[in-house]
Amino acid sequence: MEIKEFISNFADQFEDTDRSVFTAQTRFRDLDEWSSLIALSVMAMVDEEYEVALKGNDVRNAHTVEDLFKIVLKHKQ
Repeated sequence: MEIKEFISNFADQFEDTDRSVFTAQTRFRDLDEWSSLIALSVMAMVDEEYEVALKGNDVRNAHTVEDLFKIVLKHKQ
């Protein structure tokens, strides 16, 4: 699993935010489009693509896309 792929999959959950905004250091909760619905979409994507069931606390404890990526990696081990 590579972070580049994860960022792309993460960005796919957003309809109105330009893909160029998304990097490992993107503070996703600061994005105008971020909402509880997008959080659920991200959790569903992670479950589908990486077979990891994130909990709400996992998303709340992440500040950047990379933080979330590291949480997913930790759950995969």
